[in-house]
Amino acid sequence: MATIKLDNIQKSFGKTDVIHGVSIDIEDGEFIVIVGPSGCGKSTLLRMVAGLETVTDGEVQIDGRRVNDEEPMDRDIAMVFQNYALYPHMSVFENMAYGLKIAKTPKAEIAERVATAAKMLQLEDYLKRKPRELSGGQRQRVAMGRAIVRKPKVFLFDEPLSNLDAKLRVQMRLEIKALQRELGITALYVTHDQVEAMTMADRMIVMKDGVAEQIGAPLEVYENPQSTFVAGFIGSPATNFLAPEVLPDSYPDSATVGIRPEHLELADGDGHLSGEIVSVEALGAETLVHIRLPNGQMIAVRQDGALPRPAERQTVSVTWDNEAEMVFDSAGKRI
Repeated sequence: MATIKLDNIQKSFGKTDVIHGVSIDIEDGEFIVIVGPSGCGKSTLLRMVAGLETVTDGEVQIDGRRVNDEEPMDRDIAMVFQNYALYPHMSVFENMAYGLKIAKTPKAEIAERVATAAKMLQLEDYLKRKPRELSGGQRQRVAMGRAIVRKPKVFLFDEPLSNLDAKLRVQMRLEIKALQRELGITALYVTHDQVEAMTMADRMIVMKDGVAEQIGAPLEVYENPQSTFVAGFIGSPATNFLAPEVLPDSYPDSATVGIRPEHLELADGDGHLSGEIVSVEALGAETLVHIRLPNGQMIAVRQDGALPRPAERQTVSVTWDNEAEMVFDSAGKRI
């Protein structure tokens, strides 16, 4: 178990800067999710903590120790990858024990650690099987077990659930979070899935183009996004962004107003805006109503699934509480 400190971390490939000064102090036992779209630098940032990428500038500390120049094996970390990286010719037991064997750990201790991890991960009945005989979820558990038996100070996860189907992803993210809590190990977890970030993180780093756009607890980031990027990326469906000319109130010409779909309501009478319903998605517990405004812009309204479904192609009014508005300047920063 350990603290992690990233102090103005920067990374360049030649003349191309890809990570632009990321800083964060991570507490012992904290679960940090690095989230963002493809190409934003999230995996590069994780790999610098792991020692798989060199740090161009800035400092990485693990448990108060500068590790910029240390090899990955000397950083006391364990990494779980997207592709599992299991040895196909080895059994589950052998895969989980391999790192300990290389470290010349006594056989009795290896057996004890593997047995403990297998029990945690419900792999006790699969220790003699080869990876090809396992499901995707079981293979991912083996990869996690290989990390657990090493008893590292830090867990690093690089999109570990991307190869799993939607139902199994939900199950596995709950298991990973519960396991991390049980072990009390500090964890950094990379994903492009904002639902994973919201449900798993103690805090998350929202990345865009190599910049940490915002760092904070999931609900804090959701409720108080500091840029149009964060407001649009975190939350599904995305925030509605309205230009000042479609609003009844006066805003600076360069401003953009964001309103989340759950803060909009279909009005019985006059509302803030009116438009034509293009489609209605009935999702059970909720209904998403997609409306085209007179200027051609589409907005989404989220309402309780128990409410009557509005008909498509009818003109409706939309209203909201003005306190739900988020105002951003011309650079996309929160005002």
